Amino acid sequence: MIALIQRVTEASVVIEGSVFSSINKGLLVLVGVELSDSESSALQLSKKILNLRVFDDDKGLMNLSVSDIGGEVLVVPNF
Repeated sequence: MIALIQRVTEASVVIEGSVFSSINKGLLVLVGVELSDSESSALQLSKKILNLRVFDDDKGLMNLSVSDIGGEVLVVPNF
């Protein structure tokens, strides 16, 4: 299992011209899943993503997670 993670101010998934899902400030996660991946590896990856400190704090340092800022996560599997 592998993930490409991007901080976004907004993101959406459009299917056949219609918005399927969208978020505001948060993380866009493109996830590649293989048959050999387990549920435990998915849980471990999701915990890492939620705790990844990529958002600025009051001092401008990347010290806050998506959970800390109350952000959203948009996951796109097997892009």
